This record gives sequence, structure tokens and C-alpha cells, in this order.
Amino acid sequence: MAEDRPDPTPDEGRFERDTRYLGDRILDDPDATWPVEGGRYRLVVARACPWAHRAVIVRRLLGLEDALSMGIAGPTHDWRSWTFDLDPGAVDPVLGIHRLREAFLARDPDYDRGITVPAIVDVPSGQVVTNDFRQITVDLATQWRRHHRDGAPDLYPPALRDRIEAVSAPIYRDLNNGVYEAGFASTQTAYEEAFQRVFDRLDALEQHLRVQRYLVGEHLTEADVRLFTTLVRFDAVYHHHFRCNRSTLAALPALWAYARDLFQTPGFGDTTDFTQIKQHYYLVHTGLNPSGIIPAGPDLAAWAQPHHREELGGSPFGDATPPPPPPAGERVPAEHNPALAQPTAPIG
Repeated sequence: MAEDRPDPTPDEGRFERDTRYLGDRILDDPDATWPVEGGRYRLVVARACPWAHRAVIVRRLLGLEDALSMGIAGPTHDWRSWTFDLDPGAVDPVLGIHRLREAFLARDPDYDRGITVPAIVDVPSGQVVTNDFRQITVDLATQWRRHHRDGAPDLYPPALRDRIEAVSAPIYRDLNNGVYEAGFASTQTAYEEAFQRVFDRLDALEQHLRVQRYLVGEHLTEADVRLFTTLVRFDAVYHHHFRCNRSTLAALPALWAYARDLFQTPGFGDTTDFTQIKQHYYLVHTGLNPSGIIPAGPDLAAWAQPHHREELGGSPFGDATPPPPPPAGERVPAEHNPALAQPTAPIG
């Protein structure tokens, strides 16, 4: 089962996400089953996937590149899972595998759940430790602190955690997952219900972000990362491909400016690969797009337009600092993200 395929027996045409993840955690405890150890684990992602994109952003913001290596699967896959077809010989150079499925079966030969990204693999054993995307980023922020770069932001500060989760829960239900419920609905009623919830949530966020630069507090938090990866895919994919077409993101001025603000912050836009995003959705979902034609639009250079969000106060990093440029081997090709070549305002 792919990361965004519906349950084979949906209820009355409704999309049901398989959330039976491997829930083990990598903890800052030497006696843990999976203790935090620099260089021991490999984060496997696909730039196309919004859930994996969260982990890519958090890893970069926290400066975990040296402690946690990253394998990048290609944008397309079949029922057998994501493949490392971007690497020489189509084999991950650290794990020595062609398909991510091999690491799941190394953990459990009878594994019959979703082969999903992000996944963290224990390199010595070749086994997947966890593919729980929601817990992975929280643990990177809280359990991997000894390996954070100097000046790393606190994306999950204790004083804000309840607010982060309270804000994020309806965003996940109605928007992050809601676009999939609209896209994969198999009845008109199920589609219209999901469609309404998507735009009700976008409208609520539009109101919230008119007076506040970030979702929670004065600086970036985990909540902003969770929202961004859906927003950055909205006009390019969800508006057309998933039939969420009441309006584009660009038609919601506060939300569109907020999304551009994040995009222009190091760690967000420079980890966004629009080419792979569109390839994944329009080529893998043959039931929705049997022709396999990838739309040429939208105009992605618009992501570099000034946002003026600094006028609301706050700053992305507060007393922390922006991350340095991504390592050479992890940079998104400029032709995959035209906005990266456009001049933007200074970070502030």
C-alpha cells in the first residue's frame, strides 16, 4: 500500500488512511531499545511526499545532517513501495537496497501494512525502526538535542506544546488529510463533505493569520512545518488533481503571504522540489490521471514575491539562527524550483 492510497474497503466512499505505523521511538536514553546515536540511523524520505517533507524540513532546521543521514527515494513507485532510482544503480548507497520495502521486511518478514515515508532505518540491522511521521519530527526536536546545531530553534517548546497540538489537530483532520479525502472519495457525498471541510479550514486559517505571523507564538514551531507541506502543494496539485477547486491558495491573501513567508525561510522553500511533487501525484495516481500528463503550471516563480509578513511582528528564529545552505548532495535542482532563482527579501 502506498503512502497515499485509500483503504480497499472505504466506508461509503470515504478515504481511510492506514495509520498502523511502526511506533517504536528513538530516545535519548542509552538503555532504550533504540537509543539516539549519531551516524547509526538513516532517514528515508521522498521529496514528493508531504509527510516526509516535514521530516526533511525539521532535520535541516535543527542541523542534524551529520548525525542522521538521509536517503531520498524517487518520486514514483508501484505497489511494492518507494525505490531508490535516483541513486547510481538504483540502490541506496548506505542501506544497499533497491526498495524501501526491503527494510520493512527486515524488521518483520510478515509485514503487511503501508510502506511509507518518512521512515528511519537502523543501518547496522537494515530494519525500519519507525515510520510514524507525526512522532518522528517531534522526537527529532526533543530527543536529538545533543546533535542539534549551534543556534538551532526550539520547534516544540514545552510551554507551547499543548497549543501546537490543539492548532494542528483540526489542520490535520480537515486539511492535511482532508485533501486526500476529497481526492480519493468514491462517492459525490463523501467528496463534497471533504471539500467543504478543506475550505472551511482554509477560511479559518485565513482569519487567524491576518493578525498573527505564525500559527503559535512569535516564531516558527512544529505547527508551521505541519501546515506548510500541504500549502506548498495546494495550487500545484490539490486544487486540480484532488478537485479542491473552490479557489487557489493564491486567492487567500493572508494564507498565501504566510506560505510565501515560510517558503522564503531557509529550510522550507529550499527543500521543496515541485518537479518531483507533480511527477508523483500525476504519474502514480493513474486512477485519477490515466493519461499521465503532468500539468505545466502554475507559475512557481510567484513564491518569491514579497510577503510583508514581518509587519505583523515576530521573527522566524527569534534568538536562534537560520540553518546554513543544504549540503551539496541534498540540494534541490534549480530547474525543479524556479522560485529559488528569484531574489527574495532578507530573513527577518
